[in-house]
Amino acid sequence: MHASAGQEQEHVLDIRKELAVVLDDVLGLAGRAQTFDEDTALLGALPELDSMAVVGIIAGIEEHFGIYLADDEIDGSSFATFGSLLRLVQDKLAG
Repeated sequence: MHASAGQEQEHVLDIRKELAVVLDDVLGLAGRAQTFDEDTALLGALPELDSMAVVGIIAGIEEHFGIYLADDEIDGSSFATFGSLLRLVQDKLAG
């Protein structure tokens, strides 16, 4: 059985929402990440997002989504925007 376009859209929205929860938890954003769109700048724009926080986000994503992010899959561009981070997670979940 194939997923309908509506089901796929819901899945994408769920991943977006779950990623926002991870960011809120790790960075202590008190729900601010729920308002992020794909163009929301992260690295260099959020004072809470420093090098130590990046490590925490990677660990949070791995734990929350049950995926492993290898060092060679991640670079500064992965954290440029909410959308770039979301695409990284979606690509890993898609296999």
